[in-house]
Amino acid sequence: MDWIRRERLLFFLLLLFPLLWFGTAMPIGDLPFLIHWDTIATLTGLMVLSSAIYWSGGANYAARQLLRRMRSEQQIVIALCLLAAVLAAVITNDVALFLVIPLSLTLARIARLPLGRLVVFQALAVNAGSALSPIGNPQNIFLWQTSEVSFTAYAWGMLPLAVPMLVVLGAGLFLAFSGRPLVLENLPDRSEAVNQALFWPTLMLYPVFLVALELGYGWPAVLVVLIVYGFWQKSRLKEIDWALLLLFVLMFLNIGMLTSFSPMQSFAESLLNLPGGEVTAGILLSQIISNVPAAIFLEPFSSDWQRLGWGVNLGGFGLAIGSLANLIALRLAWQPGLVWQFHLWAVPVLFFSWVLLLAQQWILGLFA
Repeated sequence: MDWIRRERLLFFLLLLFPLLWFGTAMPIGDLPFLIHWDTIATLTGLMVLSSAIYWSGGANYAARQLLRRMRSEQQIVIALCLLAAVLAAVITNDVALFLVIPLSLTLARIARLPLGRLVVFQALAVNAGSALSPIGNPQNIFLWQTSEVSFTAYAWGMLPLAVPMLVVLGAGLFLAFSGRPLVLENLPDRSEAVNQALFWPTLMLYPVFLVALELGYGWPAVLVVLIVYGFWQKSRLKEIDWALLLLFVLMFLNIGMLTSFSPMQSFAESLLNLPGGEVTAGILLSQIISNVPAAIFLEPFSSDWQRLGWGVNLGGFGLAIGSLANLIALRLAWQPGLVWQFHLWAVPVLFFSWVLLLAQQWILGLFA
């Protein structure tokens, strides 16, 4: 499982950077303009706020209280996947997995749940839930910032995609899990205590931060968040995955330079000229380089943020490389055969979600 490492991708991008810079001969003063700084600001603020929610224990407490009321395997799995989808829409898909996967490991052990299958569907759930929200995943954060539409307008534009994804995911849950009764015994009480002084202020700061982003004050808002939590939670800030920001900076730099080459421009245009346009291009390219780089690569060549968003979010299904969230889930709960099991479900989920999206658009077109 050593190939599923964010560090390897970071190392690859660091090696690629000087090669591309030499190949393009781009002046060093032009490099900062390749980075979408508003996206970096949004990611920074969300990482800090999401981490604070995690530190408070609030989400874990709510999950445990919910799961104590479940009576069957199917109910528990649906509750876990619904929780994962909702959390992904609010605190991003990666953070949602770090909250729900450890809980799933515990429950699988004490209730004999099929862990591999459960983890597969939680990965699919965070991809589906995050698709609806402008802050649900990195590709949506990027496209929301570049599209310059409002938070609600972006969410409304992604709704036609999120519905088919969630419908297919729900159907898959009923097929994959049984309704056998369960009795949860000796459910651990760890993390039951919630740090109220951290949870509630952070929860209230979330919408304030989003409003600041909406009004174009992203960087001032990030500075306030960093200052507040720098004093308040100084000892825990080092736990945040700051390397993720460097990863995105390198993605912007490398892909920005890559798109300056004529063959790459022709490649992007040929993808966008395929039947289905941005949707097809986003899905296919995500299966090769993952959906965040696919969004960054295709965005300069497309004027339709909505259909591009549909493509790269759908591209999170299918192959494991389609979304970083998939790789995180597989790493957190690794067991032999898990990658094969992931593709056994994820590829059909991609196909049927795509078909349902096309059918939905065709039906809506009849009444337009």
